This record gives sequence, structure tokens and C-alpha cells, in this order.
Amino acid sequence: MTHRRIVHSLTVLSVLLAILLFGSDRALAHCDTMDGPVVKAAQRALATRNINLVLIWVQKKDEPEIKERFRQTLAVRRLSREARKLADNYFFETLVRLHRAGEGEPYTGIQPAGTDLGPVIPVADKALQDGSVEALLKLFPSTASADIQTRFRNAIARKSFNENDVEAGREYVKEYVSLMHYLEHLYEEKRSASE
Repeated sequence: MTHRRIVHSLTVLSVLLAILLFGSDRALAHCDTMDGPVVKAAQRALATRNINLVLIWVQKKDEPEIKERFRQTLAVRRLSREARKLADNYFFETLVRLHRAGEGEPYTGIQPAGTDLGPVIPVADKALQDGSVEALLKLFPSTASADIQTRFRNAIARKSFNENDVEAGREYVKEYVSLMHYLEHLYEEKRSASE
């Protein structure tokens, strides 16, 4: 391994550790988990070397940073198994951080796979996967049905996009995130009212 590669690997490690150590506390978010849609997209992008799969999760202004981190990750992950794991995690952290910033939300690191997200998010993801809103509607009062159905239809309408059409992908992500945030807010209101 050349001196330059060692220095680069150590730099990547230092940045990753700084991100992990200096994050602030906040509530969990779906995209902050290892089995969430952002990290899954990143894993697929690295496996296929197709950056378009992750560009949909960040704003256009963040594309240069993501493209550079993607390039660096692909280069570093060839060095060794340990370098690959470190580089991948660094890329996941960068992607999720920029995604959260694009939502105007704080970033505190990525939670492990299997993190309990409550009852709403898993049901909503399954509903989107199946194309049926019925199970989701059962979680909320009927007064919210019309709004849920409208947001759900908006997400479903944009779900089948060409994976290389970044703008179409961003439209889907926008509707997906809007639906998830709305459902989380609605569920919190319902829970607060019952306490």
C-alpha cells in the first residue's frame, strides 16, 4: 500500500469518527437506519457503480460532494476488506447526512438495522411496496383517510421511474418523504391525544 493510500484511508477514518462522535441527540428517522431506503440505495449504488441510485436522495447542490465521495469510496474499497467496510460506512454517513440536511433535519449518525421505528413506517413501506393503502388506513382515524390516500397516490404515481432519471427519482423521493413525515406527525398527534 502506498503512502498516499494510507494517508487517504486514515483521513477517511478520521472524518468518519468525527461524525460519529460529535452528532447531537434527536429522534430517530427512517432514513437514518442501516436498513432504511437511503443506505439500501447506497449499497446498491456501490455494488452496481451507478451513482444515479443515490443522487435522488440529495439536493442538486449536493451532487458534487456525493460524486466525489462516491469516487473516493470506490477507490478505497479496493484496498482491503477493512478499507471497504470503512469506505462504505463513510459513504453511507455522508449520504444520510446530506439527505437529512436537505430535509432541514439534524444528523446524528446511522442507527443499526432492525431499529424499532414504531408501527407506522414499516406498514407504510409495505403499503408502498404492495401498492395498497388499506393496512395503512387502519392505523389512523377515518378523518385522516382522504389526506393519507392523496399522499399515498402521489407517491405511488412517481414510484416507477427510470433509475437513471435522477430528476424523476427526486420527485418520487419528495413524495415518499412527504408521506412518511405526514404519517409520523399524524401518529404522534394520535398518540399524544390518547395520553
